[in-house]
Order: sequence, then C-alpha cells, then structure tokens
Amino acid sequence: MHEPDAADARATERTGLVSRIVSWLRAGYPAGLPEQDFVPLLALLRRRLSDEEVQQVSARLASEGGLPASRLDVASAIAGVTSEMPSDADVERVRAYLEAHGWPEGFRI
Repeated sequence: MHEPDAADARATERTGLVSRIVSWLRAGYPAGLPEQDFVPLLALLRRRLSDEEVQQVSARLASEGGLPASRLDVASAIAGVTSEMPSDADVERVRAYLEAHGWPEGFRI
C-alpha cells in the first residue's frame, strides 16, 4: 500500500488550487470570460501556476463554457503567452477586475 508523501500532498494541494481558481473565475465572470481578457488572464496566472496548471484551468473553463475558445484555441493562447506578452494596461485591467470581483487577497497575481 502506498503511503502519502510530501509529493502527494503537494499534488493534492495544487489540484485543489486549480479547482479554487476555476471557481473564482466562474464567480467573477458569470457570463463567461470576455475574449479580450483571456490572454492577460493567462499571463497573470502564469505568475503563480505552472504551465500545466494554467492549461488545466483553461481547459476546465473551456469545457464548462466559461471561455469563448475551444480547447485547441486554449493551447494556442498558452503558447502565445510564452512568446508574446499582453500589454501592461491589459494585464492591469484584468487584475483590477478580478480583485473587484472576489479574487482572494492572499493569492496575489
């Protein structure tokens, strides 16, 4: 029988983090994420999450109808974030929106 170790605990914690972020985003954008906010949001998330976690968040939002993008578009946008960053103004606009709509203070982006 496998006993949980530190790596298992971290993986469980990160999975919970992805779920919490998806919940926050659904609450903050009840009508779905506007297309112009998607890439700045990915840039903000990449400051705290791994590429895999950003992809998990994006894929869950896309599959639940919270993104105006297909899964293929999500993967393409993630790749685009690594090579072309959104403007500081776009990132700040999305950050301000998230903070005004319940983004937790303890999870700085």
